[in-house]
Parts: sequence; structure tokens; C-alpha cells
Amino acid sequence: MGRKPDFKLISVAGEAHTFPSSKPTFLCFAKEDCATCNLAAPLLQAFHDHYGDAANIWIIGQSKDGNLRLQDRHGLTLPILDDSKLLTSFAWDFEVVPALYWCPGGDGVETHVEGFVRAEWQSLSQALAHAVDLTPAPIDWASLPDWRPGCASRHLDPDIYERLKAAAEDSPIRARRIEIAPADDTAEFMFDQGFSDGLPLVPPTPERVLRMLAGTQRHPQDVIAEMPPNMGEATIEKIAINAVMAGCRPEYLPVIIAAIEALCTDAFNIHGVMATTMGASPVLLVNGPIRHRIGMNMGLMALGTGNRANATIGRAVRLVVRNVGGSKPGGTDRSTLGSPMKFTMCFAEWEERSPWAPLHVERGFKQDESVVTAFAMTSGPVQIVDQESRAPDEIAGSLALGLDSMFLSKYHMMPVDSLLVVCPEHIDTLMRDGTYSKDRLRDRIQHVTRRPLRTMVADNISGAGMTRQAAAQLSPEQLDRHVPKFAGTEYIHLVVAGSDAGKFSSAFHGWVTGAMGSQSVSRKIDEHF
Repeated sequence: MGRKPDFKLISVAGEAHTFPSSKPTFLCFAKEDCATCNLAAPLLQAFHDHYGDAANIWIIGQSKDGNLRLQDRHGLTLPILDDSKLLTSFAWDFEVVPALYWCPGGDGVETHVEGFVRAEWQSLSQALAHAVDLTPAPIDWASLPDWRPGCASRHLDPDIYERLKAAAEDSPIRARRIEIAPADDTAEFMFDQGFSDGLPLVPPTPERVLRMLAGTQRHPQDVIAEMPPNMGEATIEKIAINAVMAGCRPEYLPVIIAAIEALCTDAFNIHGVMATTMGASPVLLVNGPIRHRIGMNMGLMALGTGNRANATIGRAVRLVVRNVGGSKPGGTDRSTLGSPMKFTMCFAEWEERSPWAPLHVERGFKQDESVVTAFAMTSGPVQIVDQESRAPDEIAGSLALGLDSMFLSKYHMMPVDSLLVVCPEHIDTLMRDGTYSKDRLRDRIQHVTRRPLRTMVADNISGAGMTRQAAAQLSPEQLDRHVPKFAGTEYIHLVVAGSDAGKFSSAFHGWVTGAMGSQSVSRKIDEHF
């Protein structure tokens, strides 16, 4: 029958076993839930007891847990090799287990039988005895049935076989394929399977997924991260599938990959972001040359509808969180109300219209690098309206007052991120008398939002804020102390976006910031493809 592919497998005992071998080899592929394999296992143990010093007697098991159960059930001491990935089963190309191979030279296969036929097994026992110059193993063959059919090998399960075949052919597509009956509606099917965020999806056909994968040089099976809460492996292929469903173009894929990398860091804590009842969700901000190359919107309607890149990149990221990570409403996503940001929120900074260093440069990246930054935000965009101010400090004061309502005006000294999106007309007013730096605007926000501590004590108007008991422990002087909205200026993030017409800026209000919540994370986008 010739040679079979080489392999190196680890036994239940943790020992490596290699084929070909210097010894005559008698090996049997088996699975624990097959009755005929359970019939064969004690026979193989008897062969091992009798011929084991002179020959290899191996069971190659197709399930890691099943191997242990098979060993315990029959008290096996012969090597049980782990082929739970089924790569060796696929390479040896048989159909039924038990699949028995006799390799007298330790390499080439002389005999191969499948299932159990007593006469065949007895003949092989005699051939093994002859090859190692021993008497045949003392087995009561007459007590065994004449024959028993085996079971289909696990590697032939349709979903598994397609994956193994794709791997053998080095196909970029390894995900399980789902066949939809001709009479079924594809869109309705995807709704029924729970793949959707509530809006229709683009069917991820192999052709579409292959086109999407052309957007990156990364190998489709590269694992970007383990996505909480289910710790699913976010491979490039799975990200591409969700990007197709979201309606993305291939050139958007590098942004999505970098965003997933950012979300899956411990610092960002995507599990906590998606699970909180406050309704937090990622807000993605893109900087650098890629904004123009993929046609992102940073001007008119930057935070709204109408731009494919903005809308679908944000949606693709959330579909990965849903379909790979397993975060779904009613499951681990426990948002009290939720928000439209749960569908998507991604935009680009209008760097060319800004007098300031772009966000990514502030965060240590080079001007010509493309970067995506993820913020965990609970609400927004909340519009800040000022059409009357003409002086820089006046417009800065209005922006401050807009932020004062974050969470509730009674909450101050908050160690919580905010993202302030300043529109071009407000920028022009800020710059009317020269340079109004980011630090000056942050300081102005902190100054304008200063309030006496006593205004934050719970009262008959609102029971929120500092408890009356805590306030009773403070002196009048302490209660008169003015405190700003934020615990520090580092919690105020500033970017520029929006139309040249209209004096309307917007703010995103953050979730818990820090080790107990989420920290904003930036990742460089790999544009080489």
C-alpha cells in the first residue's frame, strides 16, 4: 500500500511518538464514542502486552477528552496518541474507525482494514507475531463477533472536513461554511441565527471574504486577540467575515484590525465596556493619511450618516465583538437603555482644519502614521450650541458649560474621560486673537466648571452627589472649596471635526476611566497590503 504521511503525536502520558519508526508498527485510529472502537481497544491492549517490547502498538485517538475516557474505561496502558486536531486522520485518508494499519518495516503500510472483521484482525495478529518472531498473542478469538461495522471518522464531519481540506490546500478561508436551502431567505436566515445587530447584513460569501482579505497582508489565520467575554479567537479571517457583513470595503480592513487590537487590551477592557448597565460602547477616532485614502468623513455630518467608511468600520468592530466575542444584548451586554453608538461610532479628525497637534501626535505617534484610538463612551455626541460668543474665552466657556452636564452637574472631580469634538467655526473663534492652545482650553474648562463642594451634596432637589452624612464631616470652609468638573486635565481629549458652517460642537461622555474601568487605547494601522 506504500508510505503514509509522517507524523509526530503526543500521547496521553505526554510522550512524543514519531512515524516512521525503527520498529514494526501496528496502529489504530479510534474514537471513544464508537462501539466498535471500544471492542477493539482491549484487543490492542492485549497486543501491546504481548508484542510491546518488539513492536509499536498505538491507538491514535480523535478527541483529547475521549482519549482519557477510553483509557480509563478499559484500563489501557498502551500509548494513546492525541490527534484531536484531526490533521493526521485527514492526511491518512480513511473513512471508518477503527482504522487499522500494519507497517512491518515501521514505515510503509502493508495492510489496512477498517471496522472489525475477526478473520482480518486474527490474520494481522499472526503477521505481527511472525514479523517479531513471537507466538501469536493469546486471544480467545472465538468469543469475539465475526464482524462489527465501524463509525465514520470525525475528520469526515462536513464542517471539520472543509476546514482541514482548506488548511491542506492553504486556502485563506477556514471558517465553517453554512449551506442555506434554496427556498430560504439569506437575510432572514442571518437574523434568525443571531449574527445581526438588528440591521440587515451582507452575506459573507467566499468570494466576498476573499476580496476582503485582499485588504491586508496578514495571514488569514493570524490570531489578533482572544475576544471577551467568550474568549473567541479573533483571526484575520473572522474579522474579514464580519467586515463583509457590515458592508465594508477591503481597504477598510487594516483600520478594523487595529481597532480590534486596541479593544482587546486589558487597558481598554472590552468585556467591562460592553457589560456595564451604563451602556458604554467604543468610539473610534482615526488619524493620519489613511483617512483620505479610504475616504473617511471628518467634515459635514462627520458624526452622522452618509459615509460608508465611518459607518461600516464602526459596525464591523461591533459585529466582531458580538459574533466572535459573544457579547449580545440580554447575554453579557446588560445596558439599561443602550444607545445608537451600539450600532457604530467611528469618525476621522480633520487634522488639516485644526490649529493643534492631532490626537495621535499628542499620544506619541508620528504625523505621517495612521492610527486608530478607541474610547469607551456612555453617551454622545451631545451637542453644545453657542452661536453668539465672539471672544475666545467666551466660546471656551460655552464648551466648558457643555461638559458640566456630563453624567450630572452635581458630579465633579470626575476621573472620567471626555472627548470634545470642536467644530471649525468654534475653532475660528478660539483662534481670533492668536493661538488658543489645547492646554489653555483644558484649563478654561476646569476653571469655568468650578463649583463649591456644597452644591454637590444630596438635597431635596436631587438625592445624587455627596451624601449628607459625608458632608456633615466637612467644615464650612471645606464645603465652600471650589472643585472643577474633572479630576485632571488629562481626562479632556480634544479633536476637530465638522462642517465649516455651523457653531455646534459635540461631546462624548466617558465611562469609568482607569484600572477599574477602561482606558483609551491607540494602535498604529498597518497600511502595507
